[in-house]
Amino acid sequence: MVNYLFLAGIAILIIFFAGIRIVRPVQRGLIERLGKYRRFAMPGFNWIIPIIDRMIKINITERMVNAEPQEIITKDKLNARVDAQVYFKVKDNEISVKDSQYRVYDYENQIVSLARTTLRNIIGTLSLNEANSGRDKINRELMDTLMKETKNWGIDVVRTELKEIDPPKDVQETMNKVVKAENEKIAAVDYATARETQADGERRAAIKTAEGHARAVEIDAQAKAEAIKLVNEAADRYFKGNAQLLKQYEVTEESLKRNSKIILTEKGIQPVIILGDEKAVPIIKPQRK
Repeated sequence: MVNYLFLAGIAILIIFFAGIRIVRPVQRGLIERLGKYRRFAMPGFNWIIPIIDRMIKINITERMVNAEPQEIITKDKLNARVDAQVYFKVKDNEISVKDSQYRVYDYENQIVSLARTTLRNIIGTLSLNEANSGRDKINRELMDTLMKETKNWGIDVVRTELKEIDPPKDVQETMNKVVKAENEKIAAVDYATARETQADGERRAAIKTAEGHARAVEIDAQAKAEAIKLVNEAADRYFKGNAQLLKQYEVTEESLKRNSKIILTEKGIQPVIILGDEKAVPIIKPQRK
């Protein structure tokens, strides 16, 4: 009798330990009994009846699937190589976890297939340039379609990313040449603008210099005119009727400017000018009538 109880106790312990299931915080569990859904398992310790019950553990963290590169014909009849990534996660509530297992057979593979088909439909209506410049638009349309089609799968599409849109090799080379030519054009325009600015600055500087020179000439001419005016006024006042005497003073002034040696002698009333070592030049004194 004791042996039977001992064996029964061992069997119960084996069954107990065999039915222990630990669910991690990043998981949720679905417990089935004889093929029918029984209950929802939260993180922590869970126990099921071995053989009769079965637990399915589902990861609820965000995951990424690659849509795999594919050749897509654009609207302008070019074969573009397109690749995209889809980020999603199973919602952590009971209904969503059940839907991810009972409403779709393999949601990861089906998301990949759906993303590839959607990309073909979207990019097929765009030219290559439109596809390259409209990546954000393609991402939004792809995400909207995936969210609509997977709303009964118990998953949440977090975001989509278009990795690459590669044109054929010959088209890529042509595009590179176009970009290079455009950059050279911009550089040439910038250089021409800089040269034009420099030339304009030089022209303005030359104009300012010419204006300054003209102003200086004008001031000098005004000064000379004023001097002539003063001389004329002095001549009219002090040498009126004595033009010859005025001329003698002017000759004397010019000689002094040349740094000549001047000796004035009185012979009668006629002075004499000696220029350097040369002979004396008499200064003719005006005769009074």
